[in-house]
Amino acid sequence: MEKLRERLTECSLPAALETMGERWAFLILRAAFNGLQHFEEFQSELGIARNILASRLARFVEHGIMDRQSLPEDRRKIQYFLTDKGHALLPAMVALRQWGERWETGVPAFPILVDTRDNRPVQPIAVISHDGRILTKGDLHWALPEDVVNDADIAHAAE
Repeated sequence: MEKLRERLTECSLPAALETMGERWAFLILRAAFNGLQHFEEFQSELGIARNILASRLARFVEHGIMDRQSLPEDRRKIQYFLTDKGHALLPAMVALRQWGERWETGVPAFPILVDTRDNRPVQPIAVISHDGRILTKGDLHWALPEDVVNDADIAHAAE
């Protein structure tokens, strides 16, 4: 167990929180997921101070979460786009929103996040096992990399 605790200090959560761990970062991302692309749109929609917005957008670009591009017709006008790395934050954003609905506000968020195919609400974000089961806290534990069973190990053992 002591060896495992030492390895937990190598956890990537602190690095993620260093990049994302404040309110404005998540609100800017939410706005980007909703299609906002221009500095003025973010500023107007969020009511965020210009210097804070500029700082957060620069951080997202620096960390590869957003890309910054000048418009061809007006090089002074800048657009911000989520990168693949930025889009990969969607499950975390949805999970935080759902957590807030359940534990903080007690009411469903508005507007409701739905599937574009059938306009039905998305399911709660869950931790899913390799075989599709929803896992709860009693189903999980931390393991060292050398103790983890993966598909290659199983295939090799079957040979």
